[in-house]
Amino acid sequence: MKLEALEQEKYYHIYNRGINGNTIFFSNDNKSYFLSKLKKYLENKVEILAYCLLSNHFHLIVKIITKPSIATQSFSNLFNAYAKAINKQQKRTGSLFEKHFKRIELKNEKYLQNLILYVHLNPMKHFNIDFESYKYSSYPSILSDKPTTLKRNDVLQLFDGKENFKYVHQQKNLEIEEKFKLE
Repeated sequence: MKLEALEQEKYYHIYNRGINGNTIFFSNDNKSYFLSKLKKYLENKVEILAYCLLSNHFHLIVKIITKPSIATQSFSNLFNAYAKAINKQQKRTGSLFEKHFKRIELKNEKYLQNLILYVHLNPMKHFNIDFESYKYSSYPSILSDKPTTLKRNDVLQLFDGKENFKYVHQQKNLEIEEKFKLE
């Protein structure tokens, strides 16, 4: 399968999971470490709009702001650095992630909005974990007033402000909760 090339000034959903669906984040410290590496390797190369880290996969929504080759190499460096650290910590060898990180270009604003909802609600969808307080998602950071590298204002603008951002997430979450009750 040929991977889509990244392009400057375009938005992407970047995601991957552990090889064979295995764990990639063994602890909250691993998630914090990944976020610190995310900042180190991607700052000034991409704008991060949203993210969510779960035990066996992650989602990032980004806008490429540098040359595509630089952005692609930066992602590769991030994932390799993280995999090496986890392999050392867990006394394991071999691939941590599936072969290549996946990327899907987000071609319109509605798709971008829906994907942000999807990413933020992932803890509820997969593990029935409260998305509003989940620490390893950008949802609480977007609502916070603390400094962040996230493009908070851009995201809030997509949802016509903070109150509507919360409302839309809560409504979508109710749909997911109803689905859990039916299963």
